[in-house]
Amino acid sequence: MKRSTDRIITSHVGSLVRPPEVVALLRNRPAGKLFEGDEETILQKATDDAVALQRETGIDVPNDGEFPKSGFANYITDRLTGFEEVDGSQAGFLLGRDRKKFLDAYAEMEGTVPNTGPGLAAGAGRSQTALTCTGPVTFVGQKFVEQDIANMKASMARHGYDEAFYPATAPGTIELQRPNKFYKTNEEYLEAIANAMHEEYKLITDAGFVLQIDDPRGVTAWDSMDPPPPPEEYAKFAQVRVDALNHALRGIPEELVRYHVCWGSWHGPHTTDIEFKHIVNVTLQIKAQCYSVEAANPRHAHEYHVFEDVKLPEGKILMPGVIAHTTNCVEHPELVAERIMNYAKLVGRENVIAGPDCGFAQGFATKRVHESIQWEKFRVMREGADIATRKLWQ
Repeated sequence: MKRSTDRIITSHVGSLVRPPEVVALLRNRPAGKLFEGDEETILQKATDDAVALQRETGIDVPNDGEFPKSGFANYITDRLTGFEEVDGSQAGFLLGRDRKKFLDAYAEMEGTVPNTGPGLAAGAGRSQTALTCTGPVTFVGQKFVEQDIANMKASMARHGYDEAFYPATAPGTIELQRPNKFYKTNEEYLEAIANAMHEEYKLITDAGFVLQIDDPRGVTAWDSMDPPPPPEEYAKFAQVRVDALNHALRGIPEELVRYHVCWGSWHGPHTTDIEFKHIVNVTLQIKAQCYSVEAANPRHAHEYHVFEDVKLPEGKILMPGVIAHTTNCVEHPELVAERIMNYAKLVGRENVIAGPDCGFAQGFATKRVHESIQWEKFRVMREGADIATRKLWQ
């Protein structure tokens, strides 16, 4: 895995705003179907354009924008057996405490009808139909991973990249988003998911890609608990999912793994986010070399202070968010540099990679900011990284 040996390098979290032609492909594609013919040609061109723009905007470690995926977690519908839509099932995204506190605000922001019952947090007015585990969970997604990797490797070669990353979902996030109606215990369910995802993780790293584990539910589950447990109890809850992830990562070199955790991509007050200090020690137990954390949004921008008391283990890397997906306002390069330096001074300049808080499009039709703003934020991140480099290596 690349690190900032002589300058601050940059990367991102993965999910980029899809161009309209890719949105149309994903909207009309039946589950489980590979892209073929003209569809694959469209996808290859869109991927290549995105990689070219990453090169132009100064991204050192790129990806394919997750263009082939329907969403950062929902993509597993194509790759895992055992799930089907079940009416009346309650999805893992319960109406969280933040949404309960600001029902009217969320209704206005998201265009949903407030629902104080157990609806879905990502749209409280939707029907209670959830993808539910109704059979054995096994991995059947090899052909999808191979197609994604082949397309990305071709673009990497064209644009001069020798390293790229490939995101995949954490077992705990899958478990907490999809109810279990098949396994006798939740522990059995979580283990089955971990064993299945191990196969995807291994395909990614065997192909030479950096594996990024996406795990927002590692922290956002706290918001769904009402009343919330004491932080030390929640840390035990998180530990179970970290153990399952480490089981899924067995045999995979840590230097090929980075872990991304965020407090959810939705735009809202986030007043019920758990503080990073309560889960940092659990997070650092994950068998990854790099940890990507939200650090630019107003709720978590101060949390670099955590590393005044917590030592980053030897050889590990932090990728703090220095630009935010939560605002259309483009950060000033000097602010980006300041955020980088706040971390560099605490954990060492060679142990910091600059990145965004989260992806800019968690679902195929999602836009957290306009595409043009997304790319400008990447340009500014590069400018800020260059400013920080001059100050840190002067």
